[in-house]
Amino acid sequence: MSILVLGVIIWIGIHLVPSVGRPLRHRLVATLGENPYKGIFSLFVISSIVLMVMGWRSAQPVAIFQPPGWGHAAAIPMVFLAFFLFVASTQKTNVKRIVRHPQLMGVAVWAIAHLLSNGDSRSLVLFGGLGVWALLEMPLINRREGPWVRPTSESFKAELKPLIASTVAYALFFFLHPYLFGAGP
Repeated sequence: MSILVLGVIIWIGIHLVPSVGRPLRHRLVATLGENPYKGIFSLFVISSIVLMVMGWRSAQPVAIFQPPGWGHAAAIPMVFLAFFLFVASTQKTNVKRIVRHPQLMGVAVWAIAHLLSNGDSRSLVLFGGLGVWALLEMPLINRREGPWVRPTSESFKAELKPLIASTVAYALFFFLHPYLFGAGP
């Protein structure tokens, strides 16, 4: 379990640097340069993901709480929504007019969905940790960036591309979930 915890801590820590550690980020960029800083940042992100995967696989799950009976059924559309928010965050969509941080909101929805269907220790560490980080990160970014300037309105067609891409990605993950993560969705 310690490997999983370490991976989550590194993920959260490295992602909080741009939000709350601006002076540290500026010093590192001044010392190393922008591209080396981004390279080191990326190495930490990749390392945290590797640690989370290794930690998840090696951790023995211990029941912490009983998820609600409806949790599994609710998780399925919630994860689809998380995929859609994540994909929509990368393109010009009307979603960005409604949700200031669609990618982080997608992570939060994904985490909550998994906690509604999993009540074990490793789920609490991984999904709970990443969900809390995503919810914490949103107001921190808001404070850093100031008032929200909503993007201009897009045509309805703007949502079609992310909807199709997220549907394909969701279907792929739904099918591969047992093979990748050891449990069916």
